[in-house]
Amino acid sequence: MMTADQLKDLFEEIERRSGEALARLERLVHQPSVSAGGEGIEEMALIVAREIRALGGRVEVVRSGGFPVVVGRLPGRSSRRLLIYNHYDVQPPEPLEAWDQPPFEPTLREGRLWARGTADNKGDFAARLAAVEAWQRTRGNLPVEIVWVVEGEEEIGSPNLETFAERHADLLQAEGCLWEFGRRLSSGSLEITLGMKGMAYLELKAVGAAADQHSSLAPLVPNPAWRLVWALASLKDPGEEILLQGFRDGIASIPPVSTRLLEGMEQDDRRELARLGLDSFLLGASGEAALQRLHFEPTCNICGLTAGYQGPGPKTVLPAEASAKLDLRLLPGQDPRIVPELIRSHLARRGLGDIEVRMLAGEAAAMTEPTDPFVAAAENAARLVYAREPQVVPISPATGPIHALCHRYGTPAVSFGVGNPDSRIHAPNENIRVEDFVLGIKQVAALLSLLAEPAEPARSEGSPESNRCL
Repeated sequence: MMTADQLKDLFEEIERRSGEALARLERLVHQPSVSAGGEGIEEMALIVAREIRALGGRVEVVRSGGFPVVVGRLPGRSSRRLLIYNHYDVQPPEPLEAWDQPPFEPTLREGRLWARGTADNKGDFAARLAAVEAWQRTRGNLPVEIVWVVEGEEEIGSPNLETFAERHADLLQAEGCLWEFGRRLSSGSLEITLGMKGMAYLELKAVGAAADQHSSLAPLVPNPAWRLVWALASLKDPGEEILLQGFRDGIASIPPVSTRLLEGMEQDDRRELARLGLDSFLLGASGEAALQRLHFEPTCNICGLTAGYQGPGPKTVLPAEASAKLDLRLLPGQDPRIVPELIRSHLARRGLGDIEVRMLAGEAAAMTEPTDPFVAAAENAARLVYAREPQVVPISPATGPIHALCHRYGTPAVSFGVGNPDSRIHAPNENIRVEDFVLGIKQVAALLSLLAEPAEPARSEGSPESNRCL
């Protein structure tokens, strides 16, 4: 079993050059790269390519119908392969007035680096660059080949990544994939996540008269806002049960070893409710029951509603159209592609078949077996670096293209990173703690060291040994 003493030279190198690693991250976050509007995307892709190339990687900038995917390949001593996934795009910084400093001007304050992209996802990318660099400086050639996939469309649903994956399937079969996100918890433990829920993101649209009308015509002219409200209200009951016929068909059985992971997870209901400004969670859930709902229940969420007049003062109008955007989070085994038709059929049975249902994005869920050797390597690395047990999360309630890139090719994936519980991802004043950034570099370096050891066969509870992913 590897000890921390065996990694001393590697960790000392990381600490000596931590200032350089932080300066690199500051350069990365200084460059805007907002995929929602395309700002700075092309420039950021070139920066990513340059950084991987500086490590001796062979780099290709691939276009599959959208923003570039940067693919880097670094040779290793063995034929074993580590796949690394990151994204270089970020969320829009608005509302700008809510930031304590300009979002793309990195600011060091109170032991944290503040800027858009520090936690999601340039901080993790920079930590991985620094870990590879430290290994090369102290130990020479990497222990395994690294294939690095860095895309620029994650924040808009990765619409072209599946096409990329199909064209480059040979690169995606690996010992394991280091996914793009993660955080260190308040207790000091590293959180390691083994998968992500899927999602179907849709728009519903109801249309009435050719143009907005005076509301006095409401007895004769159908109001699309009402039709949309009736449609939305029919999708879910007050008990939070999703009412789409066939929606839960196909949900994979969750292995007991995965559900048991919830028992040891940190869950401070009082703190989380205070952060949210709420008195209680939905249906009064608390403790492990709340975690069970969060991780192992599908959802049907209204993201936004648009209809009629919303300006100051009264305007008696009967709107010509109304629309809503929904996301439905899915569990392993649910197919996002069939969700639009399930909704269409559901609405037709209720006399609402005129409502347009349009799919905007979809991703399947995926989950790695907790007993996989790649998971064990990530856990052991965390014990060496953080000197405490990691918290292993069976599946994230969020969504990413982990199935499209990894699981359909049989590559298990784990995710850990440099964020913290107050990183404010997707919000103003995004940040990471410098201490967590340095520890994150060490975590990746420790994982590389453990991958240098001979591979063990996968173990699985209640499923075939070859089934490393759900």
